[in-house]
Amino acid sequence: MDSFSGQSQMGLSGYGHRLYALSLGEFGNVWELPHCGGWIIVRPIPGTTHRDGTSCYPLFSCKEWIKLHLDLADVGSSLVTLSLVTDTFCDVSRAYLLELFDLVRPFKTHYISDLSYCLESFVDKQHRYYARRSLKVMDVERSPSPLQYLDEWSKLYDNLINRHKIEGIARFSPKSFAMQLQMPGMIMFLGRHEGRIVGMNLVLIDKSVAYSHLAAYNDEGYRISASYGLYWHILSYCKEQGIRYFDFGGAAGLKDDQSDGLALFKKGWSNHLRIVYFCGRIFDPSTYDSICRSYGVLGVDYFPSYRAKVH
Repeated sequence: MDSFSGQSQMGLSGYGHRLYALSLGEFGNVWELPHCGGWIIVRPIPGTTHRDGTSCYPLFSCKEWIKLHLDLADVGSSLVTLSLVTDTFCDVSRAYLLELFDLVRPFKTHYISDLSYCLESFVDKQHRYYARRSLKVMDVERSPSPLQYLDEWSKLYDNLINRHKIEGIARFSPKSFAMQLQMPGMIMFLGRHEGRIVGMNLVLIDKSVAYSHLAAYNDEGYRISASYGLYWHILSYCKEQGIRYFDFGGAAGLKDDQSDGLALFKKGWSNHLRIVYFCGRIFDPSTYDSICRSYGVLGVDYFPSYRAKVH
């Protein structure tokens, strides 16, 4: 068994880690929220002299949610709006979020493996079949130095980008990955078929939770169902290390479509569901209305409305 354990890694902060925020610096200025211990990305609003803020992709994580209101009071004089998606395991209620934000709505259902249960007791029968079949022809290993595989990972992720037409902040650059692969708590798993890498998964550990950060495969990896073998190995590893929960994330895109293929794949590994919330705050209502009016997007069901056309 490796020496990695939840108890020994209490200092990690997952998506709230400084290095993760800095890895997204290509998309705006990275601001620390010193009271709660989180980070946001501040961007210019095109065509104006104003700025808004957003959380790091895909989740906003911080050390002390109960102090977030202090940071909002500080940044409110500099930003028109702030939007964020709550961490899956944030320890605050929706009522608390409603005190801080103008908009709080369920965003996505996240599919969770509670690893206190035996994997065979909840992993879908078909998933187990494909995992066994995959592991007959694929070897899985955990890399002790993920950064050395940056080029291989970038090639696989380029394949994912082209396959699913990924745009925006989720596209990630090699420069961004170079930072992420050096983060404490970032674990890389490699799948090899006949000695060649066919798939790689990145898992981010934060205390007793493992987050499925990213996964990418080449054509051979898809052919041998590498994702099933890799995830079975990863869940087994996390369970051995005393990790309680594994968060697979939610459905693809901006909609919580629990019938799409990715959601069904994740559901097959899960025995627990949790909702993450999208939160939006307007700090400067008059400026917000003025920008929306100039953009011609008043009444659009998107927050902030002036960014609707971008998406």
